[in-house]
Amino acid sequence: MRILTFLAKSFAWQPFSQTLTQAPAAEPGSMTQVVVAFIQVEAKDEADEKRAFRHLLKHLKWLANKNDLRNIVLHSFTHLGGQNASADFAESLLQNMAQRLRNTGYQVEITPFGWFCSWQIDVMGQSLAKVYKEI
Repeated sequence: MRILTFLAKSFAWQPFSQTLTQAPAAEPGSMTQVVVAFIQVEAKDEADEKRAFRHLLKHLKWLANKNDLRNIVLHSFTHLGGQNASADFAESLLQNMAQRLRNTGYQVEITPFGWFCSWQIDVMGQSLAKVYKEI
């Protein structure tokens, strides 16, 4: 798994074009004071889902808590390199992650899975506002 995170004053997305035929209709959305996580789920994560899930959860909570943020956006982003996991596995992992975070008090949105989206992002300036991590 590869993760590119941003601390953002605001993040908005607008569905642009459908990339998976089975993807449902998509709506635009936005959040403020948010951790935005661009996540590439890789094929190797399918072999060790528990480890990948645990490390992603820990990273997102650490970054959010360190910056007193309770909002998180998860965005499937298959452009960070490596070999992609299957779409079904990646979507399931993101849905499970969102639910786990919600259960611990975070507000979580997932950008439309199976869609390219346009974005508007206002990234904060501190050093931890832009973090890349490979799991």
